[in-house]
Amino acid sequence: MTTTNKIQQTLRDSKTARWIALTLLASAMFFGYIFMDILSPLQELLQNQKGWDPVAYGRYAGSETFLNVFVFFLIFAGIILDKMGVRFTAILSGAVMFIGAAVNCYAVSDMFVGSLSETFMNNFMNLPLAWWNITPFFEGMPASAKMSAIGFMLFGCGVEMAGITVSRGIVKWFKGREMALAMGVEMAIARVGVAVVVLGSPILAAIKPVDVSRPVAVATLLLLIGLISFICYAFMDKKLEKQLGENDEEKDDPFKVSDLGKIFSSKVFWLVALLCVLYYSAIFPFQKYAINMLQCNLGYTAEQAGQIFFVFPLGAAAITPFLGNYLDRKGKGATMLMLGAILMIICHLSFALLLPATESPLVAYLGIILLGISFSLVPAALWPSVPKLVDNRLLGSAYAVIFWIQNIGLYAFPMIIGSVIQSSNPGVTNPLEYNYTIPMLVFASLGFLALLLGFLLKIEDKKKGYGLELPNIKK
Repeated sequence: MTTTNKIQQTLRDSKTARWIALTLLASAMFFGYIFMDILSPLQELLQNQKGWDPVAYGRYAGSETFLNVFVFFLIFAGIILDKMGVRFTAILSGAVMFIGAAVNCYAVSDMFVGSLSETFMNNFMNLPLAWWNITPFFEGMPASAKMSAIGFMLFGCGVEMAGITVSRGIVKWFKGREMALAMGVEMAIARVGVAVVVLGSPILAAIKPVDVSRPVAVATLLLLIGLISFICYAFMDKKLEKQLGENDEEKDDPFKVSDLGKIFSSKVFWLVALLCVLYYSAIFPFQKYAINMLQCNLGYTAEQAGQIFFVFPLGAAAITPFLGNYLDRKGKGATMLMLGAILMIICHLSFALLLPATESPLVAYLGIILLGISFSLVPAALWPSVPKLVDNRLLGSAYAVIFWIQNIGLYAFPMIIGSVIQSSNPGVTNPLEYNYTIPMLVFASLGFLALLLGFLLKIEDKKKGYGLELPNIKK
């Protein structure tokens, strides 16, 4: 039997098998995205029932990325991924997500009220220790918010590790094939998770008696199903590697920690990484405030605002696979990044200036649609471009470094926006009366910077010939 025949008999050369592998990977991320924003539509209830003011909520939201940023967990996750492989890291990330979610669920449940855990959070966590000043555990935060932040930090380690693992897994199964389409489908499935949250979370919480912990409990159960999906994927991954004889890596030149220097010394890599952190800092933190922003500008309930915001993730989910397929066959990745940044700027400026002036649902819908198109263009072009910039054996670490830099923004900006809301609304205590003009201008400014980096990236690609504008599938 020739080597060629052997390769043709492997699982990844079966279209059905590689799309089943993708489905298992994407399912776990779908449940992860559900949990990530499960409390986002419930900001009003959290303030009224649990005493979480905008600053406390912003610190909770930022805690998701705390360990990834300050303990460099994502860097270690990338090294683990390159050393141990996709299936080990997938199961580990799924388990960490579930454990963190369980802690978060406990924190917002009735079981936490009056418990020793609540006493500990109220007393020890309020001691004036300098270390706490750089953590989400600031004096004055409600005990439930502090405990939730602990769980969200653990969940954040798992979900970000899962993100780089899924990206690496897709490259493993689809490189040289329909890779951008596969990444687009995975991202689309994840976006549907956000759509499910903005509609489903308020509905679950509103069931009598009203309880913010109910949707969190459901999302935690879904993460357990996600862990099972990762375990099922591991069996496929093991069979593929057995067919190949060895790991599908550069076996004669294995990964070394010292190789990280090759990533950090790449100019084009830094352009991509910084563009990523600026763009995503104007997306994911915005998601955590979008429902309340729409409520304040339109006078809507959380359920009504969710019906408008639902268009954003659903639209992104519908468009992203088509853009991925276009990128595979036609290219233009750098151009897509710039266009996505432009659309995001227009969206946030409309929310900052037009929506408060008009109080028009049509303006809200148009802004959300533009953001959905933007959120299709940028991720569809960004993630499939990374394998063009780094060696295959460094890919896990490269994704980890990008996610780590991205997490710096995702840690900082929910807290920044929470503080901006409070400082720009002096004396306002009603969560339905906040003015969001300044926070939206902050998000728009991030879009301007992302556009500038996209322009520089296109110039660098033209000079060095990285192929960011070229199709992934060679004819």
